[in-house]
Amino acid sequence: MGGVFTHADEEGFEQLAFAHHGPSGLRAIVAIHSTALGPALGGTRFRPYASEAEALADVCRLARGMTYKHAVSGLDCGGGKAVILGDPGRLRSEALIRAYGRFVDGLAGRYVTAEDVGTTQADMDLVRQETAHVTGVSERLGGSGDPSPATALGVLAALGPVGERVWDDESLAGRHVVVAGVGKVGSALVAGLVAAGARVTVADVDRAAVAAVVAAHGTAVEAVAPEEAHAVACDVFAPCALGGVLGEATIPELRCAAVCGSANNQLVTPADGDRLAEAGVLYAPDFVVNAGGVINIAEERTGYDRERARARITGIADTLRRVFAAADAAGIAPAVAAERLAEQRLAAGGDGFLGDRLGDHVGGDSTSIRRRDDSRRDDSRRADSERGGSVGAGGEVRHRAEASGRRSSRTR
Repeated sequence: MGGVFTHADEEGFEQLAFAHHGPSGLRAIVAIHSTALGPALGGTRFRPYASEAEALADVCRLARGMTYKHAVSGLDCGGGKAVILGDPGRLRSEALIRAYGRFVDGLAGRYVTAEDVGTTQADMDLVRQETAHVTGVSERLGGSGDPSPATALGVLAALGPVGERVWDDESLAGRHVVVAGVGKVGSALVAGLVAAGARVTVADVDRAAVAAVVAAHGTAVEAVAPEEAHAVACDVFAPCALGGVLGEATIPELRCAAVCGSANNQLVTPADGDRLAEAGVLYAPDFVVNAGGVINIAEERTGYDRERARARITGIADTLRRVFAAADAAGIAPAVAAERLAEQRLAAGGDGFLGDRLGDHVGGDSTSIRRRDDSRRDDSRRADSERGGSVGAGGEVRHRAEASGRRSSRTR
């Protein structure tokens, strides 16, 4: 993928930060794509990547997607994401998670974390012991709890306008939906689909997860091998696991009328949005559909109210209607229309780099911005020292940040 600075410049990333904590085994990367609309908010993924290059590519791809997700959803948040490298089943420990929390704290509010694949609400509660810059903590700590049900609720809301366009009927009763991935979000989606009267087929590499979902819902749910899920004849294919499932090889094998799921980065390449349209498959852009979780945790920033959050999450249906209308008006695929709508808001949101919505309204020329950034880093180092260590010393978390300071304005 080229050098780190080259990649940051090409994709318009503001900052890439790396952490290493020898005693706990922590190796982590935070990617901040844009703070044009506010501090970067995004989850932390914990998984055993094949290489450091793969981890860097993944976190950058996910962070860019968060920028677009927040923008099109009307949230005053920027795009960021984090990855912890390693097998959570072997490496997860209180020491590692708290070291990661100190790493996040050292970014001085430019990045706000949350749970994602491989991390849990309990992990976020530990992170909260080290930093205030975390969301999705347990309700006893004043948070909104697990965001997975909120993400599933957003997918269910999005299926309404999908049904309107394909069948002139938003009802899910009698529709056949294939859910590929029945983790926390996928299993919650299955429950909502069954309650709405849909017939559901599920698939997952985790056989125990599949068995649990089938047992919970009886004859309303059947299972299929994960490698066959995308090719099952159905009304809607809902990717709810990892991304990269819709590409040149798989799109010709689809036997559905629409794709609408919670997975991030479902398209292998930007051209696959056009391939879906040419194949006659309606694609509901992933970063519009799966925004329910971040909408939910973003509410914590202004004092969490569950009913207000639910109303905003179900508003994903109206956002998707606007995307479809923009696609029709311009004669383009919905994936392209969604990105253009997001980029219009980003263009009006400011130049990013430090985020003028962090509470102190950073302003002025680039020199004053750099001075403020240096000041924050000095404050962070002093805070680390007061906790009994210093950055890069005594086994404490070490920070390395490369910043390009340029916000992406590229249109796919």
